[in-house]
Amino acid sequence: MRLSILLAAFVASAACAQPPPGQVESVVAQDGPVAAYEVAMGLEAPWGLTFLPDGRMLVTEKGGALRVVEGNDVSPPVEGTPTVYAQGQGGLLDVALDPDFEAEPWVYLTYAKPGPEGQAATAVGRARWAEGDRLEGWEELWVQRPYHPGGGHFGSRIAFLPDGTMAVTTGERFLFDPAQDLGTTLGKVVRLNRDGSVPDDNPFVGRDGALPEIWSYGHRNVQAAGVDPQTGELYVVEMGPLGGDELNRVEAGANYGWPVVSWGRNYDGSEIPDPPTRPEFADALVQWTPVISPNGLVFYSGDVFPVWRGDAIVGSLSQQGIARVRIEGGAVTEREVLTFGRRIRDVEQGPDGYLYLLTDGDDGQVWRLEPVEAE
Repeated sequence: MRLSILLAAFVASAACAQPPPGQVESVVAQDGPVAAYEVAMGLEAPWGLTFLPDGRMLVTEKGGALRVVEGNDVSPPVEGTPTVYAQGQGGLLDVALDPDFEAEPWVYLTYAKPGPEGQAATAVGRARWAEGDRLEGWEELWVQRPYHPGGGHFGSRIAFLPDGTMAVTTGERFLFDPAQDLGTTLGKVVRLNRDGSVPDDNPFVGRDGALPEIWSYGHRNVQAAGVDPQTGELYVVEMGPLGGDELNRVEAGANYGWPVVSWGRNYDGSEIPDPPTRPEFADALVQWTPVISPNGLVFYSGDVFPVWRGDAIVGSLSQQGIARVRIEGGAVTEREVLTFGRRIRDVEQGPDGYLYLLTDGDDGQVWRLEPVEAE
């Protein structure tokens, strides 16, 4: 069965047109119509998506399973994954392949690691992809400090930087102030070598009271990260409280202000100072109020959507679609939110140049975006 969603051009005739078979919703797009087609279904709370060199997909499920998706077939759980803390926002989270996968077939996973007395922490590890579609030789590379009870704000995206190192995003575990504490890795982006060691040129190496793996701090809950292939710069998108989701360009040693400043308000309605009131904090390139609840980020580089080439595409839970942001010369020149009617947990570009979306929930699906040819 094909599930089709049409993103119609902003014209009156399109608004009045009868939907084609399989269309479930039509919304406005700036650059013409796009359709989303169901690729696979039957996933249990999927969270992360990546592509193997042969075009098959690896998809994580929060409950702890890693699955291979080929066509519309979903495999049984892959052997060799770690034990996870599958409560609240925790579980098996992001998945990524080593940049040199053909020579070094490492699969990296982030997850909520169970700790003492029912506590948990964000962690990252890796294993080799082996014949028979299984993981061999699991090794834990890094664990967030400290462990904390509760199931909120694990962050947990992986992005490989041009120098071969790895950025891992975290959340502040809903504790607020530790995001400013360099003695913890709560509310931080950390930078690691791919074997889990700390690069010598990290900004806080050798500083008393600071953990050496920290790359940036003052983050709330970062569940979207990607590298702009044109500039090599790392961008993250983090969830705000009531309003104030942020797209940030991450710089070494920079402080992004949470919880001292924010473009949103606290959940009790109390005000938080805006970032311009404290110029020592790095401000966001984009903020969304109402929130989009960002999950997953990719810079599009394919030929299928030539108008979108170079744009940041961000998955959205609360707006149930994707956000598109164009950044030119360090400034945002175009942005829009496209609503699909399903919570989007991750977004990736496939080797075929199409965009693939991972829907959230117990009936999770993989969708493929395609442009609609004009008749």
